[in-house]
Amino acid sequence: MLHAEIVARTGIDQAMVKQLVHRFYDKARVDPLLGPVFDSKVEEWGHHLARMCDFWWSVATMAGTYHGNPMMKHAPLPIDAAHFDRWLALFEATAAEVCPPDAAGHFIERARRIAQSLELGVALQAGARPRPGERFHRDAAG
Repeated sequence: MLHAEIVARTGIDQAMVKQLVHRFYDKARVDPLLGPVFDSKVEEWGHHLARMCDFWWSVATMAGTYHGNPMMKHAPLPIDAAHFDRWLALFEATAAEVCPPDAAGHFIERARRIAQSLELGVALQAGARPRPGERFHRDAAG
């Protein structure tokens, strides 16, 4: 079973996911770039944090327990490459603080893929058509 193999290899457990998610959002909520985006969309932080714990548990361990649509939530947001870069910087720093190296690397690799995919979805929603490797900047998109 892939889930059990990942958990055994990385040491990721639900307590680690919870600590990572909560510490990351503690930082993101006060970040000058990310905080206003979250403040404008998240009404109930307890629910959001629980949902993000479910998401990261499922993504990190292939548990298959999360059944949401992150693209639908992110595509209409007024965000671009700068937001994804900041999100990744905070997430990677938090993973390095909270997790042992194998687990941190596992989370970071997945976070980078997620950020790339969501940035493309946001760009397409905004009417941009970035070429492979091109980043989406709203000021450049017109």
